[in-house]
Amino acid sequence: MRRVIAALFLAAVLIVPRVSAQPEPLAGFDALITKAVKDWRIPGLAIAVVKDDQLVFAHGYGVRELGKPDLVDTHTLFAIGSTTKAMTAALVGMLVDEKKVAWDAPVTTYLPWFQLKDPSVTRQLTVRDLLTHRAGLGNADYLWYGQHNSTEEILRRVRLIDPAYPVRSSFIYQNIMYAAAGAVVEAASGKPWAEMVRTRIFEPLGMRETIPTATSLSRQPNVASPHEAVDGRVRVIENMSVDPVAAAGAVWSNVGDMAKWMQFLLDGGRVGGKTGTRLLSEPVFAELFTPQTIAPYNMYPTTRLTKPHWMTYGLGWFQQDYHGRAVDFHTGSIDGMVAIHGLIRDEQLGVYVLGNLGHAELRHALMYTVFDRYAAQPSIRDWSADFQKLYAGLEKDGDQEQADKDKRRIMGTSPSLPLARFAGDYIDPLHGDVTVSFDAGQLRMQYGSAFVGTLEHWHYNTFRARWNAVWRAPELVNFVLDNDGQPSVIELRGARFTRKPAPRPAKPTRDQ
Repeated sequence: MRRVIAALFLAAVLIVPRVSAQPEPLAGFDALITKAVKDWRIPGLAIAVVKDDQLVFAHGYGVRELGKPDLVDTHTLFAIGSTTKAMTAALVGMLVDEKKVAWDAPVTTYLPWFQLKDPSVTRQLTVRDLLTHRAGLGNADYLWYGQHNSTEEILRRVRLIDPAYPVRSSFIYQNIMYAAAGAVVEAASGKPWAEMVRTRIFEPLGMRETIPTATSLSRQPNVASPHEAVDGRVRVIENMSVDPVAAAGAVWSNVGDMAKWMQFLLDGGRVGGKTGTRLLSEPVFAELFTPQTIAPYNMYPTTRLTKPHWMTYGLGWFQQDYHGRAVDFHTGSIDGMVAIHGLIRDEQLGVYVLGNLGHAELRHALMYTVFDRYAAQPSIRDWSADFQKLYAGLEKDGDQEQADKDKRRIMGTSPSLPLARFAGDYIDPLHGDVTVSFDAGQLRMQYGSAFVGTLEHWHYNTFRARWNAVWRAPELVNFVLDNDGQPSVIELRGARFTRKPAPRPAKPTRDQ
């Protein structure tokens, strides 16, 4: 088996035909990536570098899927994740240019039905707030991740979320608010977000192979499969659709097309170079990259080594300093897929990386390596080795934290009821439905489509959910009994799901 795995990883670092020669600053870069892809055990990766309005480097490495021979090239589609957000912000900017949207207009101007829990915040929340992660909400990915909720249902449930902080006073990364921005785009333009991003960005830029959502993915001929490391082994996993919050991260693309998007951005919102056609006015384009709010310094663990002096968020872009240079960047992450987009606009330099292994932080290393090589005084720091050491340490810390939690398990206890008594349907208006069933002597749980598995007794009336999708970490589930000693509530991830009452028998009719 070890020989088979080794052979697969050897195949994974084979290099596809080149589309460009390496310029002097990138001499040896190809060999560096080949080694790094192997070191990080990434099945497939693609990268593009743009400098001074030219695509100077665009290569693919490895395979689309472990165990299969199809190689990654510059046309291979990957999930670009949250690097989609910059496209959504640009679409809003186009509507601002057309006077159909105003950055600081209330969201309810375009979505009259939209509500937050606090009516006063509903009235003051603006379109700009949707794009800057400062709307006062905590992370609410439970509304879409692995659930069956439509975009409209997700946005309607926002009214049930307790605020996490006063609006505009802090920053918590928020995919749901970008879904709301997509709804604003649709309401103001009269066209779905997916059609707008296709007709207003992909088509004018010649991004012919990029698709806005995963709905047509099965018809695409050249697609990477997602992978995760499970118990030390890299394995193929299922795709996780982001389509319910499409404007936050649903696009699939390749480095060939994303290079065109980089050129557009480095050319100030023009198609066809510095004298080309503008798709965004100069003031609106500048607004996209204007810092809007302070972002947490520790948003990315990489800052422990890169040590920026500041970090802000624009409209779809993180921003920081790097050795005296202003960087605009964003990552994209979804199960088994990673992306990063980095720009130094003052130097007309951009890099885009796509990979098909979850948490493969080689993406950061390659971005900083490109920046270093184009610096006035090039650095020779091995970012790949340094970040690999950093993330290995973080993983070790996580393992120790989990081990410490496991030590708090109280041994020798048993459930207070027969297992079958815990079975039932549990509901929460915000978080959705949980079904617990009893089958073949075991409790089974289903929460949405992604969280299906077996409940193993932990201690007292607490169980550990082991999901069928083994790349998702086990979670503790606690049953709360009512005054009659019956299971009444499930506690999961800080949410409380209340048991549905059993249906009452129908009253007999006179004929009966």
